[in-house]
Amino acid sequence: MESPSARRRVYQVLEVAHHGDRLSRGVDVALIALVAGNVAAVMAESVEPLHRAHRGLFDVFESVSVAVFSVEYFLRVWSAAERAPGEAPAWRERLRWVLSPMALADLAAILPFFLSAVVGLDLRFLRVLRLLRIFKLTRYSGSLTLLLEVFRSQRRAYVASLFVLMMVLVVAASGIYLVEREAQPAAFGSIPTSMWWALVTLTTVGYGDVTPITTWGKVFAGGVTLVGVGVVALPTAILASGFLTIAQRNHERLSSDAADAAADGYVSREESERYRELAERLGVPPEVAAEIMATAADAASAVGACPHCGKDPFEA
Repeated sequence: MESPSARRRVYQVLEVAHHGDRLSRGVDVALIALVAGNVAAVMAESVEPLHRAHRGLFDVFESVSVAVFSVEYFLRVWSAAERAPGEAPAWRERLRWVLSPMALADLAAILPFFLSAVVGLDLRFLRVLRLLRIFKLTRYSGSLTLLLEVFRSQRRAYVASLFVLMMVLVVAASGIYLVEREAQPAAFGSIPTSMWWALVTLTTVGYGDVTPITTWGKVFAGGVTLVGVGVVALPTAILASGFLTIAQRNHERLSSDAADAAADGYVSREESERYRELAERLGVPPEVAAEIMATAADAASAVGACPHCGKDPFEA
């Protein structure tokens, strides 16, 4: 059964953003500006004199923002059935979207407002919660989307590194407790109390509010500091490895698409636009994408046979 055209169009405007779709681009820009305005408003409201002087204006802006975000949220829920039309029931696709990280960010944009109206929570606390709207920007930033993809792909490695950190934290807190508890019972009187020092030392932050004073305490602290350098570097190495892996995968995917487009010796306007959309979605810079397309065209011996070969494919 063919999907309703109106629902399909809403899905295209909110989710797909085809190249050349001015309505979709305009909606994206408007939502980005609204999110940025909300973040600025929350920060401005934290200045009490400014909040008292313009409270009415802030309230109106908040009401308008919640109305827009609410409409956007429900339109996304409604049009989520178009993610895989014909492959799964509409309710299942909608439920899958509602439980996705992007949908949770959208829900966080409107939930504080309704909580204050229904539950009556502390409004100052809810003003801070509205800062969660900034996570809506991840939908419009290829770099942030790439970062989230790295975290998802490396989640097991991050869990393992967190487990190692917790073990080292317990060992460090236990060790400093044994050597410093008599000299500084207030700071190291128990293992849980000692964990603050262990955490600050392992992360190499070193606030200096609690420090060992015994000889053995200083020796042990030096060892903990050296171990901390390696423990802190572990998540960084995982993040760098994840970026390299995904960047290589995106490069290979774009190369495959370019080879398919240039295989017949001609890159049509539709193929060029689809290639550009894929490059934008994967976060590949235009100059790199153009180089990949030119390489694919050379490999297919199509230089001069197609209007885009050897040129920036995004000029179409």
